[in-house]
Amino acid sequence: MEIFAYQDETLSFEQRAKDLVSRMTLEEKVTQMVYISPAIPRLGVPAYNWWSEALHGVARAGVATVFPQAIGLAATFDEKLIFNVAEVISIEGRAKFHEFQRKGDHGIYKGLTFWSPNVNIFRDPRWGRGQETFGEDPYLTGRLGVSFIKGLQGQDKKYLRAAACAKHFAVHSGPESERHSFDAVVSPKDLRETYLPAFKECVKEANVEAVMGAYNRVNGEPCCGSNMLLKETLRREWGFTGHVVSDCWAIKDFHENHRVTSSAPESVAMALNNGCDLNCGNMYLNLLIAYQEGLVTEEAINTAVTRLMLTRMKLGLFDTAENVPYTKIGFHQNDCQEHREFALEVSKKTLVLLKNENNLLPLDRNTISSIAVIGPNANSREALTGNYCGTASNYITVLEGIREAVGKDTMVSYAQGCHLYRDKAENLGEARDRFAEAVSTAERADIVVMCMGLDASIEGEEGDVSNEYASGDKLGLNLPGLQQELLEVIYQTGKPIILVLLAGSALAVTWAAEKIPAIIQAWYPGAEGGKALASAIFGEYSPVGKLPITFYRTTEELPEFTDYSMKNRTYRYMTKEALYPFGYGLGYTTFAYRQLQLNRTQISVGENVQGSVLVKNTGNFASDETVQLYIKDVKASVEVPIWALQGIQKVHLLPGTEQEVFFTLTPRQLALINEEGNCILEPGVFEIYVGGCQPDARSLQLLTGRVMEKILLEVVGEAIELEY
Repeated sequence: MEIFAYQDETLSFEQRAKDLVSRMTLEEKVTQMVYISPAIPRLGVPAYNWWSEALHGVARAGVATVFPQAIGLAATFDEKLIFNVAEVISIEGRAKFHEFQRKGDHGIYKGLTFWSPNVNIFRDPRWGRGQETFGEDPYLTGRLGVSFIKGLQGQDKKYLRAAACAKHFAVHSGPESERHSFDAVVSPKDLRETYLPAFKECVKEANVEAVMGAYNRVNGEPCCGSNMLLKETLRREWGFTGHVVSDCWAIKDFHENHRVTSSAPESVAMALNNGCDLNCGNMYLNLLIAYQEGLVTEEAINTAVTRLMLTRMKLGLFDTAENVPYTKIGFHQNDCQEHREFALEVSKKTLVLLKNENNLLPLDRNTISSIAVIGPNANSREALTGNYCGTASNYITVLEGIREAVGKDTMVSYAQGCHLYRDKAENLGEARDRFAEAVSTAERADIVVMCMGLDASIEGEEGDVSNEYASGDKLGLNLPGLQQELLEVIYQTGKPIILVLLAGSALAVTWAAEKIPAIIQAWYPGAEGGKALASAIFGEYSPVGKLPITFYRTTEELPEFTDYSMKNRTYRYMTKEALYPFGYGLGYTTFAYRQLQLNRTQISVGENVQGSVLVKNTGNFASDETVQLYIKDVKASVEVPIWALQGIQKVHLLPGTEQEVFFTLTPRQLALINEEGNCILEPGVFEIYVGGCQPDARSLQLLTGRVMEKILLEVVGEAIELEY
């Protein structure tokens, strides 16, 4: 039997993919360019569905380990942890994929091409899909995105364990209701200073296999057919060699909503000719018409299909199973006890303690005889998971976690209190139909745990069946429905309250920040997140999470949702004081910083500088600390961020112990982006801050002790332009 070149495993994947495509008919090639790719039996090409999700666990494909939502993962500020999370996800993805293949199941969400991570910038807290991101900061997003991709794709020199996809490229963060027609107008400076850096790192450092285009236009060009984004930036400037996939049914928006083309053949031609290889949707079936009309060439089709076959070959889908190391992963490794236990530990690291007046937390379970757990999220599984989630084999809500954590002599009572966003819990009930029960429950308790916030029925993606509230976006930053009123009513009972916010975004809990003694931001903490919360409440560990987003005081201080300028947005450019700042988070212990030093306080343009700082645990709990480094350009020739995060390190310290933390500052970290979008390193003075928070007055007010050190660095010489 003749062996063709594409079947020869001694040849390079590039040679094999090119040979395979050369043997396909034009019609066969086009069928491989839509996400439901049918089999080509005569060539031995199996059917493959490209659409799989793995944002915080293998999603929409049955049972899998469900980790905290991405925004919660971001709160860990922990690159190594994110790598390990993604590694577990891809192991489970492999375990499920091979079992599905054995059963002949080639359906949607059953493949190895995972459309994660989402590295868009969470620039506006109203955006429903912000929960899917790693927050508002380009540096943090880039570091965590790179770690996630490396963990997902694996370290084998030949094969990918799974193929990651950085999305949505680019300048995409709402409004959801307008995404199919919206033109995100953005300056060259904001584009390269804020919206593109994480994508660049995912491509150049993490070698991400795929990039997904966004629905919207950027400066007039639809993202999935943008010459500037896909050809000039992604492929020419960054050297991307993987494949580009459209967001789902985004290409039909070209003529139906963006109105930049007049027909389906023109739309698919625009997408293909600008470098979009795979269509999530069915528009690319029009490529045969576009070819007949002379709008696309067979060479362009060949290029796209070769890229797609190359990805499948890297995944080992055309090779002998014994030669692919990842085929040894067994179905028993999916949702195994080891993975579930790890997910619980991850949940613990995501929680952010926002307030702890008079050290109300942790509670001593031996001195409490009764606890009331109240609120629409107290016993909600939906509030554990967020969107793009799998199905867990075990869920532990906050109520269940607290019941499990206390002894049999402690009474734990529950009341829903109110619906998440409606004015009554029962359709035929009256307004506030659960208030009386909640008050009675609180009156009989020693302490009250109020579980408020959101879930994916309120914030999420436009078009989700479950999302009916406001096309996925939040209407504002206040607690929805009757939640604020319920909180105030329970407060009137005089019982001490711990407020647990389960939400994927910032809420303007200004009243609670003043009145409620303890507040925990729990995000969507994963399948057993209730157990992690209970463990924190009773002091089994110290909360270590930091906010990856700013908590604003009011919607009024925000620019228009549709304004993509970074002016007055995020901690880097906001002018008003935050309610709870980016980078902030309390614990049950305290840390002190001292002896911040540089090996030189004056360097020439283009040189690196090394530094160090001493960090000491000055409290009584063993704990992680997130060491944050910020840089402020004091004498910049253009407007620059107030300061910007440029370094994160995690340390674990026992009480009373101290550790020296080392760092290096590179020319790129000291450089600015000018109005033309060029990366320039100017001579001048830079303030270097290292501590447990950002160097804003609000953070320093909320934290106690010497939590921040500052040193000046002078750069001398002539300005130079660096590679972006």
